[in-house]
Amino acid sequence: MQYCTYYQALVKRQETWFLTAVLRSYEHLAFDRTLDAEKGLFEFFVSPREEQKFEELMAEFARRGIVSQIVKLPNRLADLSARV
Repeated sequence: MQYCTYYQALVKRQETWFLTAVLRSYEHLAFDRTLDAEKGLFEFFVSPREEQKFEELMAEFARRGIVSQIVKLPNRLADLSARV
């Protein structure tokens, strides 16, 4: 089983609606979820086939000051399933 690529980033609070709307306009690009609303910490599950497109989009968001501290991490759900 292949898991999605996993990212976390801080999203400027006033721009969360815009970021999620843009991501949802792309079919099968990424699933986003808020981890900490106060900090603006989001997680993104990205299809491996769409990773390059996602990274390009996030770079543009970063250039515009919408996101920061974009980090690729091990998929936390894959880690959970390994323990079961």
